[in-house]
Amino acid sequence: MKLSKALASLSVVAMSAMVLAACGNSNNAKDSSSKEAKSSSVKESSSKKATAKKQVAGGELKDGTYNLEEKNYENNYRVKMSMTVAGGKVTKTTYDYVDKDGKSKQDDKTYNEKMKKVSKTNPKEYIPKLNKEFTDKGADVSSIEVVSGATHSSNSFKNYAQQLVQAAQAGNTETIEIDNGAKMQDGTYKLEEKNYSHDYRTVFTMVVKDGKITESKFDNINKDGKSKADDAAYNKQMKKIAKTDPKEYIAKLNSEFVKAQEPGKVDVVSGATESSHSFVNYAEQLVNAAQKGNTATITVNNIVYGE
Repeated sequence: MKLSKALASLSVVAMSAMVLAACGNSNNAKDSSSKEAKSSSVKESSSKKATAKKQVAGGELKDGTYNLEEKNYENNYRVKMSMTVAGGKVTKTTYDYVDKDGKSKQDDKTYNEKMKKVSKTNPKEYIPKLNKEFTDKGADVSSIEVVSGATHSSNSFKNYAQQLVQAAQAGNTETIEIDNGAKMQDGTYKLEEKNYSHDYRTVFTMVVKDGKITESKFDNINKDGKSKADDAAYNKQMKKIAKTDPKEYIAKLNSEFVKAQEPGKVDVVSGATESSHSFVNYAEQLVNAAQKGNTATITVNNIVYGE
């Protein structure tokens, strides 16, 4: 990481934005902590970044319609999603929870009323919202916001959207089946990003024994195979600004995953928001692989954005 030369020529605000961007997930170059920043100047900087995004690495989407569906019903509903790509761009998406009669959870008045009272949102609100974000943001799945009050559904949505993007990059229009709720099969499951962002890419290994997650090894490594957690200069700079660093948050995310046994129960680490969301997204995908017993390495041709 060539931080020192770049940092010397920047103001305090710009320096903060650059260093924090590097601590985010390697799918994009957005500020990982911009959501937590109180400074209007940082917010303004983040908004400018959003409009200046340009893909610099990652597989292009192939035209076609890509489908995903859960096999099993949970609380009488299961997810069905689709994504249509034309001219290399996402032009249409569909997302819904449907019952055995094909009726949407959005139309379940009793369910919507009860959830609204407890969570301040309901399927009628969050389903269209997530779907619109997916259509608008396309392959930039990491920038889709988690809906407050519907965290579990949001995490599931982002995982499935990412899998549809990966299918579109490969041009594989075979329906993706998620064996949701199935017991994880014993084995070692691995996911790795193909492309480097800010000199690092994600590698993630999960070990399942007796149906339980016994080991989680999520890391960001450089081209020499060295962990971001071992980059002393980087850790020092990030710690000053974000109050955390890779050495801390990587260990914490891995530990919490083994303890919780569910990706959605892993808390977001303050100061490492994007890395936390990336962790959960990829952990969800590894769990899906374990539910099928598919130990083939998942290679993510991750899209990297620059300016």
